[in-house]
Amino acid sequence: MNLHDQLTSNIITMKTKSYNHHHQNNNVAGGGGGNASDSSNSGSNSPSPPPSPRRQASIFQYRRRLRTKSYSFNSRRDKYSGFGFLFRYNARYLAVLSLLYVSGLFMCVGPFSGLIGRTPVPGSVYRSHQIFDKFWNDIHSDNSTAIEMSSVWMYKRKVKVQKPCPNSTAGQHLSLDKESAARSGYLIVDANGGLNQQRSAICNAVAVAGHLNAVLVIPRFELNSVWKDTSEFGDIYDEEHFIATLDGYVKVVRELPDPLMEKYDYNITNIPNFRVQAWTTANYYLREVYPVLREQGVIRIAPFANRLAMNVPPHIQLLRCIANYRALKFSSSISTLAEKLVKRMTEKSSRTGGKYVSIHLRFEEDMVAFSCCLYDGGKAEKLVMDSFREKWWKGKFKKKDRVILPGVNRINGKCPLTPLEVGMMLRGMGFDNNTSIFLASGKIYQAERHLAPLLKMFPLLYTKESLATPDELAPFQEYSSRLAALDYTVCLFSEVFVTTHGGNFPHFLMGHRRFLFDGHAKTIKPDKIKLVVLLQDMNISWRTFKDEMEIMLSESDRKGMMVPRLRKINRKTSVYTYPLPECSCLLQSDNTTLKLTHSVVKPRNSQLESAR
Repeated sequence: MNLHDQLTSNIITMKTKSYNHHHQNNNVAGGGGGNASDSSNSGSNSPSPPPSPRRQASIFQYRRRLRTKSYSFNSRRDKYSGFGFLFRYNARYLAVLSLLYVSGLFMCVGPFSGLIGRTPVPGSVYRSHQIFDKFWNDIHSDNSTAIEMSSVWMYKRKVKVQKPCPNSTAGQHLSLDKESAARSGYLIVDANGGLNQQRSAICNAVAVAGHLNAVLVIPRFELNSVWKDTSEFGDIYDEEHFIATLDGYVKVVRELPDPLMEKYDYNITNIPNFRVQAWTTANYYLREVYPVLREQGVIRIAPFANRLAMNVPPHIQLLRCIANYRALKFSSSISTLAEKLVKRMTEKSSRTGGKYVSIHLRFEEDMVAFSCCLYDGGKAEKLVMDSFREKWWKGKFKKKDRVILPGVNRINGKCPLTPLEVGMMLRGMGFDNNTSIFLASGKIYQAERHLAPLLKMFPLLYTKESLATPDELAPFQEYSSRLAALDYTVCLFSEVFVTTHGGNFPHFLMGHRRFLFDGHAKTIKPDKIKLVVLLQDMNISWRTFKDEMEIMLSESDRKGMMVPRLRKINRKTSVYTYPLPECSCLLQSDNTTLKLTHSVVKPRNSQLESAR
């Protein structure tokens, strides 16, 4: 069934439901007190609302009642009056639905007609491989206007003298006296998701524990069905450093005291789980969670990702900053190898003064399948993707109300960029074939075929697998979070970071780079809605494409310096992506030294000094 037929079928179904529902409402109401709102929410399973208070009957309502009473005496007569009744009262709904139907037809023959008709809508079809073939001679010979790595980022921000950090101890803000200053209890959280979603949960847990004057038990990591990584906190982060850095702000322990463990049969899961909604306010924790914590002595919240609103008071926000940029330091095994990878990447970038570009590429098979986008693999690719979706997500993509429109997804910028598209974009921006590229990614979908054009454009292409020896990488191979930590660190210290498809990894990384580089993310964030249109235009010239890419780079430069304007407490953006201004007090006024304890990588210049 094509889009037009589906739309027609849906509208007919809507008409039938509306007619039946309205007819039922009129029968229940006995012909009195009915109004337009009776026909809303026809698809809901919720109970009907109570009847409205009776109002003084009008002449019109009396006539309706007379018609109802006469039904039992003269069925034949009522048959015709009933049709008239339904016609009059359903006419307005039928008229509205008719207009919707006509609008739907216009939509089908209008901007979306290309998805079902002859002429494709700009940006809806993947033709990047054809554009690459057309541009290749120009790309191959165009090294004369190469951009200098030292001049990629033109926007600068004047570094202000930082104010001292506010006091973030709970006693100051809970008005606790010396007698009641004892800890309110123990907080246990389960951090779910991948590396950076877990990181978010840890930082939020520190903030909540400080807010409630609770003792934080080292967060537990849930075993994810997708990543299947059995790593615990100490496998990824330095526990000793975490506990010591937070001392004076939040007390952290490795496990519950023995009396409490005995109470729950030495099983953490026996502790009743307190369910908290996503993005819960700080006031809710004080009002609802704090009393329970005081009464029970321990509370468990699982899952804990995104369970604290971004909009919180400054002293709570600061705890997030301290946790993220001071307390969370990768474990020695990760940091040692990460330091070697950064050093090797720097050495391989000698042609560009030790500066390199890092790309976070989301073109793994699961990501391509989940996006429901089509590339250049034809029917064979579609069958493989359909099979993959069914295997991992069962019937999720086959539900009756789910319509998959790959062209619409591409137009809306929801399709992962291919290695080829990323390469053409960077060459258009002015990065030549002497540029060293670090590729942070999982297993690329059909890697040999999709990476070949990227390698043609950028022969100096490296990954953690090519930088590390097999023996060095062996202890990490079965642990996706530890591998992601290696990628994170190498990307963190690149001169240019390129994000291609969103997610927690680039959001945390952009924020960390803003914290590291005086407020500038130094990140290229492509305008994919614009890019897919350009990469479908077979008439576009290389010069025109380059002009558009240079504009896109300039926009990334400008937006990389953006800092949210906060009035009191009205933050809507993530503090992990935009850490300034709340985290700025952690920066020393002497800009030659930044005390970054996140990684033990030795810096390449004075701005990254004392990173160990």
